Amino acid sequence: MTKELLGIGAIFASTVLLAISLGRYLAAVYRGTRTPTDFLAPFERLLFRVAGINPLKEMSWQQHLVALLTINALWFLWAMLVLCTQGSLPLNPDGNASMSPDLAFNTAISFVVNCNLQHYAGETGLTYLSQLTVVMFLQFVTAATGMAACVVVFNALQSRSTDKLGNFYLYFVKSLTRVLLPLSLAVALVLAFQGTPMTFRAKQPVVTLQGDSVTVSRGPAAAMVAIKQLGTNGGGFFGANSAHPLENPTYLTNAVENLSIVLIPMAMALAFGFYLRRPQLGWMVFGVMTAGYLLLQLPTVYLEMHGNPAIAPLGIDQSLGAMEGKEIRLGAPAAALWAIQTTVTSNGSVNAMHDSLMPLSGMNALLGMMTNAFYGGVGVGFLNFFVFIIVAVFISGLMVGRTPELLGKKIEAREMKIAILIALLHPLLILTGTAMAAYLHSHDPQGLSGWLANPGFHGFSEVLYEYTSSAANNGSGFEGLGDNTPWWNVSTGVVMLLARYLPIIGPVAIAGLLARKKFIPESVGTLRTDTATFGAMVFFVIWIIAALAFFPALALGPLAEHFTLY
Repeated sequence: MTKELLGIGAIFASTVLLAISLGRYLAAVYRGTRTPTDFLAPFERLLFRVAGINPLKEMSWQQHLVALLTINALWFLWAMLVLCTQGSLPLNPDGNASMSPDLAFNTAISFVVNCNLQHYAGETGLTYLSQLTVVMFLQFVTAATGMAACVVVFNALQSRSTDKLGNFYLYFVKSLTRVLLPLSLAVALVLAFQGTPMTFRAKQPVVTLQGDSVTVSRGPAAAMVAIKQLGTNGGGFFGANSAHPLENPTYLTNAVENLSIVLIPMAMALAFGFYLRRPQLGWMVFGVMTAGYLLLQLPTVYLEMHGNPAIAPLGIDQSLGAMEGKEIRLGAPAAALWAIQTTVTSNGSVNAMHDSLMPLSGMNALLGMMTNAFYGGVGVGFLNFFVFIIVAVFISGLMVGRTPELLGKKIEAREMKIAILIALLHPLLILTGTAMAAYLHSHDPQGLSGWLANPGFHGFSEVLYEYTSSAANNGSGFEGLGDNTPWWNVSTGVVMLLARYLPIIGPVAIAGLLARKKFIPESVGTLRTDTATFGAMVFFVIWIIAALAFFPALALGPLAEHFTLY
């Protein structure tokens, strides 16, 4: 176990070190200063010429949102078209069928909003064409969308008054060409050399060590797994996701994929400070995010390493930890590390079955998604955190008797109304969906609401997790839930749609309003936002909002289940 702890510690430390360098690089890319990837500029200019876009034309915050929403709508239509007809399209050597309209609706929305919730198994639910032209394509462009929206907020917080916040398409393309594509290529090469398939051939018949004849699915998996992790997408090429030995063959691939999950979200937090040339501000954001992450991560590792007290009296050896639903080649600590990293971000991939986590570990995974601000998704993680910064600045200003200010811009009623609406939207979507599903299940357990494999407290947790994952654009699940039904496909689709775009529109609107305001130079009475004191304020604002909103639901699910173990 000591070696396993050292392993997960090395993974986290390596991620932080790489994130610092990547944060500086991201700031330079988006500022337009010199970087080692400037050789890609001619290719980018060619793309803009073909598309008829002037990347030097600055846009207002409203124009940024129009561009973002328009291209996302086009991607949704494209995804629906391919998924509903994939059975009769090329690159389908295994003969997989087209999706039903309700499943195609859910899948298209899921990947357009960067959630990657999967109500299907990748081996049988998709063809190679839809894996590449829908799933992998959207995993790239939706991640770049979040990063571009994040840079718009960075621009708005500079020391000036303006309504021009850069060009959305420029940031979008640079996110693809200079960040996501190069990093994905590097990760994909590691995976391919470690045994992850990269082929267009059909299933391969094999004979197992015990003599069984089976067919093993394969395909162009290495390329997709790389961007699924780096773009905080999480959608698996195979149904078992990164618990599958072909998506995650070795401990090295497990370490690389783990690192990839949080690398860009960490770097974006630091890039915020480097971009504004206020590095301490970036470190404040990073510090708060890391404190929240560790508060969830450390107990989860401890709980999963110490086994299940309910089966201890049976004399079963649990020296390896609580191993139900985990891969022996990875171990309990590595599964616990992944479980929290994938839920504090909007990644949602798994290397163990979250439905088998200890109850309090499952609660920590839920809290990672409920707070939705400790690292978060690529780009949008910072946008969620930005909302809490606005709330914390407003409260702090009231406490010291000053007009609340953020980086020289006054926080007034309009900004606060938007921030509060966005902060409350998250619990509203989760708890409303959970309440409706619980009601429908209790009145018609085999009807609209699907079915639960587990009764009681754990069954409630499965429902709560599904809507929490949808609202957090996460995509992981407690897989005891039968979710490929019209009710689950449509209801989670609506939740994903609202939970993706309103939390982008809100922060960008706040940033646009702040950008137009007169800049007020700092004075002796200015509330500094790059200090540990203000960081603590933001930290407690996040936890208080989460505790007030979600404690009753958690008490009915994982907390109640925990006490039944004793």
